[in-house]
Amino acid sequence: MLLLLIYFVYKMMEKLRGSMTYRSLRMMALLLLSTHLVYTSALSAASSYEFTAYRMQHYSLHQEKHGCQGAMVVAEARSPDDLSLTRRCVIMKLSEFTIERFLESKRQNAAALLILIPQNISTVPEDVIQGFMVTESEVLKMETLMPVYVVPEDEQLLYMYAEVKHAAATKSTSILIRVLRSMVTTTAFQILVNNNSPIKAITDNSIITLEGVLPGVGEEPPTIVITAHYDSFGLAPWLSYGADSNASGVTMLLELARLFQRLYSDARNKAQFHLLFSLTGGGKYNFIGTKHWLAENMDHAESSLLHDNVAFVLCLDSLGSGDELFLHVSRPPKPETPQFNFIQQLQEVISSRFPWVRFGTVHKKINLQDSTLAWEHEHYGMRHIPGFTLSHLQDSRSERRGSILDTMSQVDIRKLKRNTVIVAEALVRYMYDLSDKGSPKELQVFKGSLDVLDSRLSALMTMLTSVPRATQLMDTEPQHTLLISSLEQEFRRHLQHVYRHNFRQDHRDPDITFFDQMKQQMMMYRVKPAAFDLFLGGCIAGYLGLVFYAIQNFGNFYARLKAIVKNKQQ
Repeated sequence: MLLLLIYFVYKMMEKLRGSMTYRSLRMMALLLLSTHLVYTSALSAASSYEFTAYRMQHYSLHQEKHGCQGAMVVAEARSPDDLSLTRRCVIMKLSEFTIERFLESKRQNAAALLILIPQNISTVPEDVIQGFMVTESEVLKMETLMPVYVVPEDEQLLYMYAEVKHAAATKSTSILIRVLRSMVTTTAFQILVNNNSPIKAITDNSIITLEGVLPGVGEEPPTIVITAHYDSFGLAPWLSYGADSNASGVTMLLELARLFQRLYSDARNKAQFHLLFSLTGGGKYNFIGTKHWLAENMDHAESSLLHDNVAFVLCLDSLGSGDELFLHVSRPPKPETPQFNFIQQLQEVISSRFPWVRFGTVHKKINLQDSTLAWEHEHYGMRHIPGFTLSHLQDSRSERRGSILDTMSQVDIRKLKRNTVIVAEALVRYMYDLSDKGSPKELQVFKGSLDVLDSRLSALMTMLTSVPRATQLMDTEPQHTLLISSLEQEFRRHLQHVYRHNFRQDHRDPDITFFDQMKQQMMMYRVKPAAFDLFLGGCIAGYLGLVFYAIQNFGNFYARLKAIVKNKQQ
């Protein structure tokens, strides 16, 4: 109907060309056309898109708060390049997430932060991954009221990102063009997490630890403890898959259990050492699973291998990458001690078979003033049990120990196999005293039927990274409890005296407090900006004014039109 009215006005303009009435009708036609364009551009404003977003870590460790305290979002999406972020939801890509932009969003009191991450991390350049991990590590040390969400990219979200990015770029154009474009054609995006329920604290999480034994021979033989923590950590718990840290350590432990079980299956091959394997939970939160497990064994259990002669504890942490291996110790081992002899065997295996691997010992004293420990072996050291942690990371504060980008793309199965061979060969040389018996340094025990299997390492890594292993999820979600059951089944297949320990925190004084609402349904609405309503109201008012003026002066228009037609006929 509106187009017919415009067509009628256009025909009248042809007959009145050159007169004052012509100019008035031309203005009316342009106004009608603008109104039509505004109307049609608003047709898509009602479209919406729902997706799942994952909230940033939110927990308290030893009464110290970490992460974002907010969850509800009702705000317009803006690019981080926009000059005004106040009460806006800042949407950015992986490469744009820097500590400077995060702090600027906080300074301007942004309503929320939404970070888009690629579906396939392997396509992201290494420098971008490293930059994100550094920012992620710094942000996780802070506390903020601003809700921070992470969401995997898809077509709809990328379209929204491109629109808000383009809107921010056009602000460099002239004011007139910017205002007109904003009022007529720009489509804004409203981000909504409409959850009015308050965030609740969770203190009844169950921390699960698995243990199993390969008994040695002899009277009261010493025990070697091999342990690793299985949980993961990152910016968002629901996206923390922890491939290198520490699925690689768990995979190595399970493969070592299989290899030594096959070796011990023949009574003639048993060594004069008990091998105690343990998988602990809560490793990313000051190793609280290890703490509770040690307390149960040392303080409550009447009979425990940890009460007896422990040669050393070998903790496996982040071993799926790099050409470096570092043995972290709390104090340098003295000569002729089991720890010193085992380190010598490690050095011999590496120098004879893998000379390109850099090996070193990193000494760090246990600081009792720190609220958190650097490595798992420090809990054993506080109990006067000698131990060390083997890792390809030299610094315990490395950002690679807790990142949502720690996926399978960060793990090299060939290097994980090499590191497994190094540990297995060093252990067997120490346990059977092969060096003192004159065995050559190049001797390979684990070969043939005892070879480390690439296929098994890959399968175990795939299983462990199939679900996020954040501590707060491990005892609540069906797929996570199934993973724990699968790990327990692996223990029962290769080890004896397998036990599953469930440690629940004291409600009155919990070591750690988690919070709910870590996964939310988020809505994206296409809406027009507020200026659009003003412009549309002005167009309607102008249109009605012109119609009123035309009706009031219809007689004059008709008389002039009749006179013009009469003159043309003469």
